Amino acid sequence: MAIKNVTVLGSGLMGNGLAQVFAKNEDMKVILRSRSLKNDPLAAIRSNLDILIEKEAITEKEAGGILSRITFTDDMEAALKDADFVVECVPENMELKQNLFAEIEPLCKPTAILATNTSVMSPTLIAAKVQDKSRFVGTHFWNPPYLIPLVEVVKAEETSEATMDATMELLIRVGKKAVRCEKDVPGFIANRLQHAIWREALSIVERGIADPATVDEALRYGPGLRWPILGILENADMIGLDLSLDIQRNIVAHLEDSHEPSKLLQELVAKGDLGFKTGKGYQTWTPEQAAASNKRLREYLIEVTKDLK
Repeated sequence: MAIKNVTVLGSGLMGNGLAQVFAKNEDMKVILRSRSLKNDPLAAIRSNLDILIEKEAITEKEAGGILSRITFTDDMEAALKDADFVVECVPENMELKQNLFAEIEPLCKPTAILATNTSVMSPTLIAAKVQDKSRFVGTHFWNPPYLIPLVEVVKAEETSEATMDATMELLIRVGKKAVRCEKDVPGFIANRLQHAIWREALSIVERGIADPATVDEALRYGPGLRWPILGILENADMIGLDLSLDIQRNIVAHLEDSHEPSKLLQELVAKGDLGFKTGKGYQTWTPEQAAASNKRLREYLIEVTKDLK
């Protein structure tokens, strides 16, 4: 099925970013649906594009083309009637997502793919009230979605191969690095890897081995430098699996194996130390430092992804 009409439900941070992603393709028409109309509904997308223009990642003409391919509406029926692919970006609330798909399925074409954008929730459970579960799929976009290439395409229990293939092909067409997650498991692929590292990082701090800033520096200036071009399993093949086995025999027994959230994390949240938003988390942050960190991340992502195809 040739997907040309995409509808994004929800115009928050992720919804705006997804609309921008799909509208990059000149053959795509995108409808961004919100519960209410806004004075300048594409302001957030325009702001994202202005940064990309400033960094010479796109031209003004390309930015104008993206904006021209996005239609904003509060009319659910109009947003869905011609859609080939529908993806929701509503808050991570199971009942809310389930009820949304129950509402929209009768308004969609029988051939339309229904996708949920979720980072940790089970697509199988989200699809509980969907009648044709074969056309339902999980799509985990990473924030900011217009800069992070990765999208995990998650196979729910009844997702068809045709739905998986069509979703993969669509995402590749719009320039994403789509990967297949063959089983609906908590955290999918990348979040499981990320949280395994977070668990060990927090354990190192809790045990007094190093402070938070040092943990971050060790990752940033060590293994983190090679991860963009050398995956960890490729790295194991590079050094030799015999050496990798010897290393595991010496270290795995000493790694954190807790099945509960970090005590340090729980204590900080209980005190109201929530990170950038409160000025204190694992480290202390001024508003200027927090803004600089966000700016540095986006500028870095623009540079490293500028030439990715």
